[in-house]
Amino acid sequence: MALTRVMRLLSTAFLASAALADVRTYDFTVGWVNRNPDGQHERRVMAINGQWPIPTIHATVGDQVVVNFKNDLGDRPCSLHFHGLYMNGTTHMDGVAQSTQCPVPAGSVFTYSFNVTQPGTYWYHSHVDGQYPDGLRGPLIVRDPENPYADQFDEELVLTLSDWYHDEMPGLISSFLSVTNPTGAEPVPNSALMNDTQNLQIPVQPGKTYFIRIVNMAAFAAQYFWIEGHTFRIIELDGIYHKPTEAEQIYLTAAQRVGILLTTKNQTTDNFAVVGSMDQDLFDQIPDGLNPNVTSYLVYNKDAPMPNATDIEEFNPFDDTELVPTDEEALYEDPAVSYTIDVKMDNLRDGTNYAFFNDVTFVRPKVPTLYTVLTSGDLATNETVYGVNTHPLILSHNQVVEIVLNNHDPGKHPFHLHGHAFQVLHRGAEEGGDWDPEALRNGSVTYPATPMRRDTLLVRPNGNFVIRFRSDNPGVWLFHCHIEWHVDSGLILTFVEAPLQLQQQLNGKIPEDHFDACRAQDMPIEGNAAGNTVNLLDTTGMNVSPGLLPEGFTPKGIVALTFSILAGLLGIATIVWYGLGEISNVEQREAEQKIDAFAEKSGGVVEVSGVHAASIRSGGGHAGSGPLQTR
Repeated sequence: MALTRVMRLLSTAFLASAALADVRTYDFTVGWVNRNPDGQHERRVMAINGQWPIPTIHATVGDQVVVNFKNDLGDRPCSLHFHGLYMNGTTHMDGVAQSTQCPVPAGSVFTYSFNVTQPGTYWYHSHVDGQYPDGLRGPLIVRDPENPYADQFDEELVLTLSDWYHDEMPGLISSFLSVTNPTGAEPVPNSALMNDTQNLQIPVQPGKTYFIRIVNMAAFAAQYFWIEGHTFRIIELDGIYHKPTEAEQIYLTAAQRVGILLTTKNQTTDNFAVVGSMDQDLFDQIPDGLNPNVTSYLVYNKDAPMPNATDIEEFNPFDDTELVPTDEEALYEDPAVSYTIDVKMDNLRDGTNYAFFNDVTFVRPKVPTLYTVLTSGDLATNETVYGVNTHPLILSHNQVVEIVLNNHDPGKHPFHLHGHAFQVLHRGAEEGGDWDPEALRNGSVTYPATPMRRDTLLVRPNGNFVIRFRSDNPGVWLFHCHIEWHVDSGLILTFVEAPLQLQQQLNGKIPEDHFDACRAQDMPIEGNAAGNTVNLLDTTGMNVSPGLLPEGFTPKGIVALTFSILAGLLGIATIVWYGLGEISNVEQREAEQKIDAFAEKSGGVVEVSGVHAASIRSGGGHAGSGPLQTR
């Protein structure tokens, strides 16, 4: 009887919850508008329904979200990814081009439909061809009827942080992934934005507490964030509630979200600066005149002056690894599988600088990986069918998975996992080197009993981290750096999670518009990574990365080659110039001075048909007659 009554009560609760659930339908047409968010340069941006900044998606836990998406960009395909949502049971709605779908071609309509099962602060953006920095990114807020902190705040606010480029992404990517950029120096943003503008005014009332959801939607720059004259309490990281912890300054990498409780002062005389400051450690070179800061204002009195932000001597953000989840989820048991992943940047045979996990740089397959899962039968558990350069890792269902990541790069990287949040067991210090398991055995490092959880985590320069998650969500999920330049250069791997269960889960459930998007672009929808449906283990013709450089060929050698080519072209141009007619000795001397100046900048001189031309001599690099030899 007691059990029957409990079941009846549970059934009633479920029906009540279902009755309260809503279908949130959004009709989005993506197209172009002109905007000038930093007041320095007008350019076209990707808008939704003619609106930019684009609309915020709102939902409540339990809702179904339907996005009818039309691509009206005219000149490029597109997609939408709902960043941080686990997409339980709907991995085909994750929106990643050539992983879970084909990109949506211009002029086509595509519907995303999924149930929202988790509360928190998220965002949505394009996940194809590095597009979202051109404007297609906005907040996605999932409200929680059972928010444990609901009685501690009076109002909610959303703040977005972002970096901004005056040039469109296709041209920037082309210059970035080029033999003329052999060191892989990322383009530096032109400015920083808050809520896609500058000098934002945020009206507040005295003596109230605000739940402020902060989203970093940047392509590149992490930001330090603080509110002058105020402290706040952190209660959420990437959709996961954490125990309230006081802080004065926080650090948000690209793609991270933080929820804070801010209690305002009991006064209406002064206003206060709200500051976001881009982390300039990420930039190879800092352009002259760059303003790394964006300042908004906490406005108690609209008639009072807006103060200038105060310069600070050093940044001292709160360490997010110290936070404890509100639900006190215990440290997962020892992992069933552990992957050690080494990060590096290096050049391939085409001279371009790429990013690598364990010496593999990501290249999109011809067939979306999800469609390979669904059309490969029992071979779906064989990594071969997904192609080398998708870097596939096959996970069994409902296991604890551990990732040990070693950063062999002097830069910071924010790593994001689709389909999951993870426990953070350890994050090593800057220049701490590779993770040493002996540190755990000898007790010099201990794992927390209730680790912090989130879905995007920073690794420090030449540092490491250890994370764990449970493979309880069958799907195709990327793990990647969320610096857009590093996505473009291949710092991605693919978790193919529980592929046989996924086949059963999605059998016959992929909407036809998914396949229509592929057919419209002559993209195959079945078979292995190469589109082979006859012999799935034969991946001949799959998309692959360029080959390795010849042994001993270094990035310095590529620089030498690049400048030697430029030197040769300059020499030829000079010969043509002389050949067009006689010039005075004065003009000749001026020309030679210009060329010598170029040579000095380039690190050396070399004779090209009797005229000085620039070259970098890197272990024998030489421009002149015969081919360049670099060792």
